[in-house]
Amino acid sequence: MGAVERVGARFAALAIGLALLGTASVADAQSTIKRPGLRPAYTTELEPHLLLGIFDPPGPGDEPGFGLGLRATFDVAPDGFIGPINDSVGIGVGLDVLDYDGRARGDCERFEPGPNGTRICTEVSGTGSPVYALLPVVMQWNFWLTRNWSVFGEPGLLFQVAEGDIDVSPFVLYAGGRFHFSDRVALTMRIGYPTFSLGVSFLM
Repeated sequence: MGAVERVGARFAALAIGLALLGTASVADAQSTIKRPGLRPAYTTELEPHLLLGIFDPPGPGDEPGFGLGLRATFDVAPDGFIGPINDSVGIGVGLDVLDYDGRARGDCERFEPGPNGTRICTEVSGTGSPVYALLPVVMQWNFWLTRNWSVFGEPGLLFQVAEGDIDVSPFVLYAGGRFHFSDRVALTMRIGYPTFSLGVSFLM
C-alpha cells in the first residue's frame, strides 16, 4: 500500500468512525431537526483546518497534496429555506494552500541550437513541488440534527491558482458535518473536490 492509499485509508476510517458516532448520538439524543431555531446563535463561523488532496488537481500537481486552510462562513438566513425544518443558510469564503507532488513547470533559461534551425531547451528554472491556492465561494446549507450534530452541503465555485495560472471550477460541491463540543466550538469534517478537510469551527 502506497503513501496515498495509506493516507486515504486513514481519512476514510476517520469518516466512517465519525459517521457511526453521529448515528449513535442522533439515536440517543433528542432530535432538533423539527424544532426550528433550536441551535447555536451566531453570525460568523471561523474554521481553520488541515487539508488532504487525494485527487489530481488541474495543472502540474499530482496527488497527494497536503496543506492548511481557513474558511469564514456568514449566517445570512437563520431560518433557512424550509419552515418546519431546523435549517439555516450561510455564505462561505475560504483560502486553502496545498503542496502537491509532481513537478512544477519552469521557465527555460538556456537554449542550444537544434536541427533545422530549431532551439532546444537545456536548462529550466523554477521546478519543484507545485503549490496551489484554492479560493472557494459557497452557499452553506445547514441541518441541525441534535444539540451535538449538524450536517451541511456547500454548492459553489472554486478559484485555483498554481504556477501563475488561474482555473475556475464553475460548480463544486462539498458535504460535511460537525460534532459540537459546545455551542461555540465544533469539530468539522468536509469532503469535496479536490480536498478533504478536518478542522475546528468557532461560532461567534
